[in-house]
Parts: sequence; structure tokens; C-alpha cells
Amino acid sequence: MLCDLDGVVWRAESVIPGAVDALRRLGDDGARLWFVTNNSNRPAHDYAERLESLGLPARGKVLTSAMAAATLVMATETVMACAGPGVVEAITDRGATVVDGSIADDSVDAVIVGLHREFDYVRLANASAAVRAGARLIGTNHDPTFPTPRGQEPGGGSILAAVATASARSPILAGKPHEPMAALVRERLGEYFDPSRTVMVGDRPSTDGRFAQRLGVAYWQVGREMAGEIEDAVPITRRGPSLADVVASLLGSSR
Repeated sequence: MLCDLDGVVWRAESVIPGAVDALRRLGDDGARLWFVTNNSNRPAHDYAERLESLGLPARGKVLTSAMAAATLVMATETVMACAGPGVVEAITDRGATVVDGSIADDSVDAVIVGLHREFDYVRLANASAAVRAGARLIGTNHDPTFPTPRGQEPGGGSILAAVATASARSPILAGKPHEPMAALVRERLGEYFDPSRTVMVGDRPSTDGRFAQRLGVAYWQVGREMAGEIEDAVPITRRGPSLADVVASLLGSSR
């Protein structure tokens, strides 16, 4: 099972009631759990440690859009990061040189934009100038918002839109539902990836649902679709108000 995090397992620092128990039930029932998130702000091991602290085996089982974005650069390249520590670590692990977005550098090969709480006008100016000078513009994802206990807050896609507008360039997108993330899933799961026996669980048809379509797997929709979401073209195998409800209906009807 491929499981989204934000809006499915937790909202910011708040764990969604019943989600952890539902995942444990699936694990006890024989499911292999992997976590696939468009949140690029923190390194993958941070999310894995949080899941482990909740009693869910997750070491090496978290894939982020930062990791997908890093596959689009080469070790010989210099990359400007307008994103959080997750992107910086992923670029470094790739072997590429990282330049902080607060530093003007029109000679970089690529600019990677993701959720970045310190993003400001200086970073916008530096990133757009680098892209206009020839750097590739890579977005970890295009999600305009992400769920928190107080509602939707601006996501990496909102920051990416600003850089794309200022540079007059279209970005290359790495996270769900795009091919770089799909390729990362296929690579990391290896022999365990069997589309006929895999499901994607998420809260956003436009990303999670379309990602399931790209991978050729079933899609479980958790929660009410957010405003502006269009799900007509996304087949939904199961749905429920929460992950706990979806899992209860599944294990209650068939094992």
C-alpha cells in the first residue's frame, strides 16, 4: 500500500484520529506499507522517525517529492534551493552542489522550488533571475495548499507559481502525480511493486488519484474532496471520511 501523509495520517503536528491504528491493522493483515508524500520541507528520515515514534515501521519506507526532484539533477551540477531542508539534503545526497536561494547566482544549472517557510522577495528575485539566465526550473510539486488543523495553508505550488510567473518559464514537476515520483516508487519498491495488488491512499484526487492512475493501481479516497478538486476522471475504489473508516469497511467485508 502507498499512503499519503498530510491529510491522511496527520495534519501538521496533529495525528488524525484512528489513522495509526488503521495502518497497524493493515500491517497485521499482511500489507506492506510505503509512505509517499509531496511534502518536501523535511528530509525523508524525519517523517520516518515520526512514523516510527507512532509505532509504524517506516525506516527506508518514506518517499518524498524532494527525493523525486533530486533525480532530475546530476552530480556535476550546481542547484539553487528555494526549499526546505528536505530538498537540500536530497540534492546533497545526489552529489550536486547546493546554493541557497538567498544568494544571487545566475550560473546555476537548476533551481528547485518547494515548500519553504523562509521564502521571501530576495529569494524570488534570485530564483527567477537564475531561471531567466538559463537554469532549469524544477518544482517538487504543484500543490497550491496543504491541510493543517486550522485549514488549508499555502503549499509549495504557490511558491512555485510565483517563480514561474516572475521568470516566465514553465516548471518541470517532480512529485505526485508526475513521472519522476512514479519512477522513484517503481525503483524503490522493486519486486514488491505489483500494480494488481497495490493501492494508493490519499486525500486529493488531482494528485493522489491521478498518481494512482499513472501507476496503474487502485485509489482509495480519504476525506471530502477539497474545493476546486475534480475527480470525474479518477476512478475511486473505496472512499470514507477517514483512513480508519476506509480500512474498517475493507477489513470488515473481506480479509
